[in-house]
Amino acid sequence: MPSGQFLDLANLILEDVHAAAGTLIVNDRADVARLAGAHGLHVGQTDLTPIDARTVVGSESILGLSTHDEGQWTIAVREPVSYIAIGPTFGTGTKDTGYTAIGLSTVTAAANAARAAGLPTVAIGGITLENAASVIAAGASAVAVISDLVNGDPEARCRAFLGILA
Repeated sequence: MPSGQFLDLANLILEDVHAAAGTLIVNDRADVARLAGAHGLHVGQTDLTPIDARTVVGSESILGLSTHDEGQWTIAVREPVSYIAIGPTFGTGTKDTGYTAIGLSTVTAAANAARAAGLPTVAIGGITLENAASVIAAGASAVAVISDLVNGDPEARCRAFLGILA
């Protein structure tokens, strides 16, 4: 999406987020996160480094970093991040990361490393209503869900996730 349109969309979403007392994390685009006044930014391995992202969004913003293997999360826990993401936990068709499903044992290992560094872990990739509780039981602090939220009525799906994860 072109930058101007992305910023307009972020601003619209932020209005709803504020009304719902929610949190907006912008994916990949530090400039849009900063200009919109989003609560945070999430970057991947090929985006801005966490240090560079901090330069743009500031020290108070939430900053997350995607990781896919032990080498990446070992480095990530020493970066100026608020949380690390690990995945894809299960197979997913939403985004081709170039990585295969890591499974619950890897979620546990990443979560333990993050917890030792005082960071929460967000598991992503193939998370559904049926497997979300097992991901939390494996040690993830939270789950990121994309496809399963639009598997029917998104509001009902969100409420169902909150019901099983609360």
